[in-house]
Amino acid sequence: MADKAVSLAEKRLLDVKLGQLPSWLGTRDFTPNGLLGGVRRGYERYYNKYINVKKGGIGGVAMFLVGYVALSYLWEYDHIKHDRWRKYH
Repeated sequence: MADKAVSLAEKRLLDVKLGQLPSWLGTRDFTPNGLLGGVRRGYERYYNKYINVKKGGIGGVAMFLVGYVALSYLWEYDHIKHDRWRKYH
């Protein structure tokens, strides 16, 4: 059986072809409620995949912590780079 044709608005980003990207972006909801809903769906998906599992491990929490450390480093990079060139003598 052939797969059913799915409308462009219902496709996920990974399923969209490069030529369809501008029209797919036009179907997205960029209002504050739409963006908040997207963040909420992403959080729920992450939580259900890595945290809320029957046989869980440290992987989901470790991934979250590594992401936090990487973002912290990026936010403070200018300050760290400035300190690197400073002479202490």
